[in-house]
Amino acid sequence: MPLDWNEVKAKYGAGYQVPTIRGGKFVNIVRVDDEAIYIETPIWSAKLHRKNLETGVELIESGVISRDPGLFVEDYMLYVAHERASSVAHILRHLGILDQTETFNIRC
Repeated sequence: MPLDWNEVKAKYGAGYQVPTIRGGKFVNIVRVDDEAIYIETPIWSAKLHRKNLETGVELIESGVISRDPGLFVEDYMLYVAHERASSVAHILRHLGILDQTETFNIRC
């Protein structure tokens, strides 16, 4: 199923704190527009481009990228973009696109 950007905007558009997969921290989303999700920390900020997120979800759906959050990060950087892949993993897991596991499986 493709990424539903209207759902993303409705859920995070006014700002949201997405829990991290481990560590009890949060990804601080400050806003969402038609182009991107904007995240901030006290020391950096980043723009997660919609096009990259949609490509990532398409590759998950086609089986190219793993649904395992631990493996997803490396796959996302390899096949999509070096664009805060760990933050993308937290968000896609929160959206129910990635598995809910907190560990990862070993690839053989």
